[in-house]
Amino acid sequence: MMNPQKVMKEGILEKRSNGLLQLWKTKRCVLTEDGLRLYEWRRGGAPGGGSAPGGCSRKAKELRFERMATVDCVEHKRGLIYFTVVMNEGKEIDFRCEQDGTAWNAEIALALVRFKNVLAVQTGRNRHLSQLGSTGEDES
Repeated sequence: MMNPQKVMKEGILEKRSNGLLQLWKTKRCVLTEDGLRLYEWRRGGAPGGGSAPGGCSRKAKELRFERMATVDCVEHKRGLIYFTVVMNEGKEIDFRCEQDGTAWNAEIALALVRFKNVLAVQTGRNRHLSQLGSTGEDES
């Protein structure tokens, strides 16, 4: 489960299902510094209190940046933006959203680049510190 992180963007995306018919399913999405959370979306909410406020489920599918490779295949058709999130293992997840405001694909791609940059800096620092420790030298 993702730690509470700063929410960078929140809104509605449509995700193509993996089934035979490949239907588009509406998801409420929350973009954080760690990745993208996808919640089931029901217009008007579910009867019987089975959903969180705003008509979405409490359980989220998480697409973590540490397992995400890239955001690809951007197309603009009839007022919609179509894009694909590619995971490290090669799995592709198709999304679409309306073309208003800042596009989700751009926000996700920028957040992914930020995440990978922070990871690269940490890895470089750790490597540098381990080399200093193995040679017995000080940083000065």
